[in-house]
Amino acid sequence: MRRNQMRIMKALGLSLLMGLSSLANAQDTTFDTRHLANEQNILSVQVAQKYLLLPVEDNAPTGKVVIVVNNRPVGEAFDIRLARQHVDYYVPVDLSNYLGKTIAVDIQGLPASAICWKNIRFSEMFDQTNREKFRSTYHHTPAYGWMNDPNGLFYKDGVYHLYFQHNPYGSTWGNMTWGHSTSTDLIHWDFEGDAITPDAWGAIFSGSAVVDHENTAGFGKGAIVAFYTSAKSTPWGGSQSQSLAYSLDNGKTFIKYDKNPILTSSEPDFRDPKVFWYAPGKHWVMMLAVGQEMQIYSSKNLKEWKQESSFGAKQGAHGGVWECPDLVELPIEGTKEKKWVLICNINPGGPFGGSATQYFVGSFDGKRFVNETPTETKWLDWGKDNYATVTWNNAPDGRCIALGWMSNWQYQAVLPTLQYRGTNTLPRDLSLYKHDGDYFLKSTPSPEVEKARGERQDFPSFKVSDPYEIESLLPQNDGAYEIEMTLHNDGASKIEMSLFNEQGEKLLMYYDIPREQFVMDRSESGETNFSENFPAITVAPASDTDKIHLRLFIDQSSVEAFGEDGEYVMTNRIFPSSPYNRMTFHADRGSFTIQSLHIYKLK
Repeated sequence: MRRNQMRIMKALGLSLLMGLSSLANAQDTTFDTRHLANEQNILSVQVAQKYLLLPVEDNAPTGKVVIVVNNRPVGEAFDIRLARQHVDYYVPVDLSNYLGKTIAVDIQGLPASAICWKNIRFSEMFDQTNREKFRSTYHHTPAYGWMNDPNGLFYKDGVYHLYFQHNPYGSTWGNMTWGHSTSTDLIHWDFEGDAITPDAWGAIFSGSAVVDHENTAGFGKGAIVAFYTSAKSTPWGGSQSQSLAYSLDNGKTFIKYDKNPILTSSEPDFRDPKVFWYAPGKHWVMMLAVGQEMQIYSSKNLKEWKQESSFGAKQGAHGGVWECPDLVELPIEGTKEKKWVLICNINPGGPFGGSATQYFVGSFDGKRFVNETPTETKWLDWGKDNYATVTWNNAPDGRCIALGWMSNWQYQAVLPTLQYRGTNTLPRDLSLYKHDGDYFLKSTPSPEVEKARGERQDFPSFKVSDPYEIESLLPQNDGAYEIEMTLHNDGASKIEMSLFNEQGEKLLMYYDIPREQFVMDRSESGETNFSENFPAITVAPASDTDKIHLRLFIDQSSVEAFGEDGEYVMTNRIFPSSPYNRMTFHADRGSFTIQSLHIYKLK
């Protein structure tokens, strides 16, 4: 959720008043446009206002834009799908450094007949008004443009910082930068603009950030040091290396290290550095995803790194490339013991197709990780839509707080939104629990989520033997709410519950008691025909089915189910035509009792 729109305007100079169609505050400027051969175009203009607004058509072919000042390119060229037949939305190019000057814009890959030429504008402001009915209310989304992996999560001075893979020039993948959002409560987010942008070494891919409390890198005590993958594309292929940038203003702006890249490899997949301090050895650790393994490095000063070991052979799922690693030490509930958990994101190869997150539980001595159950594959989330999960550095009170990207690479590019594409999961506090002699990860909604609760509806206890319906979950239901229920099984072999809307679209959930499973079916949940991979049935193990505690978080276009305080979690995107506001219950053979049922409107 985005908070404090005036602060956003101050940070970006963006207006919430200028509509897409009216462009009321834009200047209708006549540009000197020259169309050259092979769809190359030169736009000459005197910069009159802060933003150059470029019209985008989401399904158009990709072109390229270069800003030219005094016959020299300024910054890196960026890819953009400029409008040819119609305008879907606008994106801003900040030219405030050239106000009053005449510059050139080199636009490549766009025919002279495109409607783009009649729709380019200058403006002091950029419209950020939400025009998407599927935009989340209490989950983080980008203000505009494409978003995938969360990056560089750190906490300092009461503020949570979230960076993310961002394309500021469209709602499709490309031009990877680190977008930046901040929050004081993990629910309300302020967009702070783009913090780290592409350079000569390539696009800015995923990574992490640390608070260097003891000035081990020499940039200053308490400096924020960010690590990211520089991804370089060339006509001969591509390469990936690791780079460093540091911030002396708590992550608002970054200075790139002049000796980048700091770590290179001949491997084509060499990315996503996760860095943390290993206190017993008094050194830093870097986890890197390399093909289908994780490599572990150590450093004393964050600049020079030594490879210590690798992990991955014959461990877990290998249906795709390993990505976005994390390594955290977690407490085991009910004991004073701790164990290490290695988080490994994989694409494809998830249990229900596409991308997913697996994990391993074991020991770590600062150089080598050992998995205690090498023959078993464990999944962090049993839905289709939790990927690139990573944790916050320097989180308060010793907590381990995780965040994922709420999507799947199978269909992210065609989700039914235009103004933006990309949503994050709820923040989740991680811990371990023991079951049948083995250790498993528990993901609990972070307690800050409860502070977002507003209006509450309570329902008296009822028994379900025949079909039972609640006709209205909330008055004035806007699609953002939490359902918390406790139920007792009285011999039913199947405990079924469904959410409905006025159009008859439904989200089906049930407990299969003989199989000890929690199941979710979104095949009739709303809009699903944008991808053959989207209609899906997802299944989670649920061993305790006598007395069940379940929390469901619904937010416009997503559902997150947390069973038994997070012992099993299921995250799925949904796109209903209108909010679900009816709920039905059904039992096969026998009955069950809903002992408590609370519905909270979430703000």
